[in-house]
Amino acid sequence: MNGQKDENVKLPFFGIPKLYPYIKKYIPKIILMILMGALSSLIDSAVPLFNRYALNNFVAKGTLQGLQYFIMLYVGMLVVYVIDNFISTYMCGQVEMSVDRDLRNAAFNHLQELSFSYFNQNNVGYIHARVMSDTGKIGVMVAWRLMDIVWHGSYIIFVVVMMFILNWKLALCVAVLVPIVVVTVMFFQKKLVVLNRRIRELNSTITGDLNEGIIGAGSIKTLAIEDKMLAEFKQDTENMRKVSVHATRYSSLFTATVTYMSSVALAVVLWRGGIITISGVIEIGTLSVFLSYALGMMEPIQWIIMTISELITTQVNVERLTKLLATPSDVTDTPEVIEKYGDAFHPKKENWEPLHGDIEFRDVSFHYPDGEEYVLEHFDLKVANGTNVAIVGETGAGKSTLVNLVCRFYEPTSGQVLIDGRDARERSQLWLHSNIGYVLQTPHLFSGSVRDNLRYGRPDATDEEIWDALKLVSADGIVKRMKGQLDSEVGEGGDMLSTGEKQLLSFARALLADPKILVLDEATASIDTVTEKEIQEAIETVTKGRTSFVIAHRLSTVVDADIILVVRDGKIVERGNHRELMERKGEYFMLFTRQFEELAWDRV
Repeated sequence: MNGQKDENVKLPFFGIPKLYPYIKKYIPKIILMILMGALSSLIDSAVPLFNRYALNNFVAKGTLQGLQYFIMLYVGMLVVYVIDNFISTYMCGQVEMSVDRDLRNAAFNHLQELSFSYFNQNNVGYIHARVMSDTGKIGVMVAWRLMDIVWHGSYIIFVVVMMFILNWKLALCVAVLVPIVVVTVMFFQKKLVVLNRRIRELNSTITGDLNEGIIGAGSIKTLAIEDKMLAEFKQDTENMRKVSVHATRYSSLFTATVTYMSSVALAVVLWRGGIITISGVIEIGTLSVFLSYALGMMEPIQWIIMTISELITTQVNVERLTKLLATPSDVTDTPEVIEKYGDAFHPKKENWEPLHGDIEFRDVSFHYPDGEEYVLEHFDLKVANGTNVAIVGETGAGKSTLVNLVCRFYEPTSGQVLIDGRDARERSQLWLHSNIGYVLQTPHLFSGSVRDNLRYGRPDATDEEIWDALKLVSADGIVKRMKGQLDSEVGEGGDMLSTGEKQLLSFARALLADPKILVLDEATASIDTVTEKEIQEAIETVTKGRTSFVIAHRLSTVVDADIILVVRDGKIVERGNHRELMERKGEYFMLFTRQFEELAWDRV
């Protein structure tokens, strides 16, 4: 799923059929672009004919009669050429940027619809490359690379036709060299594609080394492994130097060979053309046309093959992006649900029923999409409105599974999760998510002000309501100490704040939305003991009348929960309240006593 084995994908017509839905509205512009490109190459190929006319009618005859009409026609052609280049370049730029924008929007839109499992199975770097890098390369392919093929291809056709019209025998002398040039260019281009791909891979490795060296600077110094990191970095840069030098060698030899072939073509034209010119078969102007064409044909051949090689490489980008766009979500609303309640981008809130908070697991079995072992099997649990459910267990035990099912981040493999007596799948995901407040263990704030971040919970919240939410979680003092208070910037990802401060603000954001279901995922893990006590008091206040799920590592925070679920190895092994579980002297008893023994030792 991570896309690492896509390199050998081959798509027909460079993947254009798969991209057609995203480029079809730009077909008129692409057709205009192609026509302008063909016209430009026609004018380029016609320039030597003007030189031929000037040599044969002005220079050879020693007269200027009719020169003014010739100049007017030539200037007129140049004006058309300039206008044509402007239109074709403008169209190329428009098509590139428009296709790039549409593909990025489509990819980002689709990512919003995908379930958690997709993000668990694909790393951030891979997804980022699909949305940013691949779309950019496809935009360039659809616009500029298509234009390159049209211009150079039509130029070669026009030149060949004109040469055969002027003198077919001399044209054959030039044409016989074309297959040799094509084979030569293809040989070198194949080698260069392999080497350049290797250079990109090594460059990615070096970038990763540098990133690791910067982010992990503290660990590197404390472990005293500077020499090891430097040795690895030197080895990677040396490997890149060797491959780059090898590629430069091939590139230099490639350029020299093509230049040599151009010189051979020129020599053939001079040799054969000179003989037949002296014998009076062709004029000196016609010979100059052949000289221009002989030199001018080689570069377009080279460009076409290089462009086709680049298009073949871009097929990988097309395949990876279209694979992302075609990836189905593991959690989807039915057409009937969308018809009534709308989707994430077009909600029909007038049809949304109020959510009370009664939740029931009815014969639920579940395993993750990328696994086969069941985490829950025939699980039943009723959670009445206002019930506080705590989920505890060792780190990595799978405490988030139940919450993920309640929030409908995953669907049950079998059975039902009922919300207010109805299967959660009978109403839209957005309806459910709009009624859930979720505070993560690792808090995330968006770039922007404190006010902007808190209003993500409720866009129409007033400043007074924001301050009330901040006071409720004891975060008002943090904001008041900031220079701009609610207008203060939090930085990218909230990096201008401490982890505890980010946690408190994310808590206030969740409360501001006034959710019917509240989920706290280790929400007090990053807060000091004093603040934790204040938060606990706030939690007791805000959970009243709300169904709440508290995933906790600190068992002292869940002793008052109505139901405590103990998770081990991804399975629920005990359930009950604090008193019942302590009397049972099972898993919860061992966790609780061990944690307080560790706390007692820490205080010694």
